[in-house]
Amino acid sequence: MTLPGKSLAIVAYQGVQEAAVLGLADLLDAANLISRRRNGVVVDVHSIRPNEWTQAAAPYDAIILPPNRSGARGAEDVELHAWIRQQHRAGTLTASVCAGLFWLGHAGLLASRPVTTHWGLEEEVRSTFPDADLQPEHLLIDDNDIVTAGGMMAWVDLGLFFVERWQGVDVLTATARHLLVDPGKREQRNYRSFRPNLNHGDETILTLQLWMEGHVRDDLSADALSKRSKLSGRTFLRRFKAATGKSPNAYVQALRVEKARGLLERTRDTVSAVSWAVGYQDVSAFGRVFRSVTGLSAVDYRQRFSVLDVRA
Repeated sequence: MTLPGKSLAIVAYQGVQEAAVLGLADLLDAANLISRRRNGVVVDVHSIRPNEWTQAAAPYDAIILPPNRSGARGAEDVELHAWIRQQHRAGTLTASVCAGLFWLGHAGLLASRPVTTHWGLEEEVRSTFPDADLQPEHLLIDDNDIVTAGGMMAWVDLGLFFVERWQGVDVLTATARHLLVDPGKREQRNYRSFRPNLNHGDETILTLQLWMEGHVRDDLSADALSKRSKLSGRTFLRRFKAATGKSPNAYVQALRVEKARGLLERTRDTVSAVSWAVGYQDVSAFGRVFRSVTGLSAVDYRQRFSVLDVRA
């Protein structure tokens, strides 16, 4: 006996990443082939192009707003916003990937909701939708009726989410093996890089930032940095936070972890050597900080992201 099917619409708005639209359809089709052989749930997938959503009056079980590389944000897609609201109010599970979150926001669905997007869009999302509970450290957030995924390739994670939710763990596992993808739970902070703001216009702080890049082993305490900048303590703290968006201590921690990432990716230096190279004399303290920022131990990070053969 075959179980009742599900319907899903992939919204191919103007400027959408076509690879995500086609990839999601292919992933779900692969899962359907496996599920059908087991008399399981089959997902009816539709790719909806501009102006077609007004013809799709009946609610879907889920809709997905994919990512884009075009810089589109959808503020002017008012008809699509209305359709998204209509679908959501009818009980449709509403999902987005990366910049697709902007369409959910413009449809008025993000207030007080925990959501995620690509970490590089964090500031833009916070300024555009200040009422959203943005949590960019997560790669996927399931808030029941609203599901959001982070980076541009997180459509794979979102597709597997729907496979598990509707077709079960066995079909998920078989699909992941067939496609050679990892069904394990990931976090966006595993991939997030520190990119300091260098375009703030404060020449004194910029000079200090550029010096810090090559001196992570030095004393980078707030007092030492204040003295180097020739600014009084309070003035330094105020100007540094205004320019970089971070306190000196938070900035130094992020900078040192970013430098450690690079060493773990590109060298075979021991974890202790990496710790010392980026300014941590206490290897245990370095390990705790590194895990808190990346979600992985230094050893696990190297295993996953090294550009070298770590077995050599």
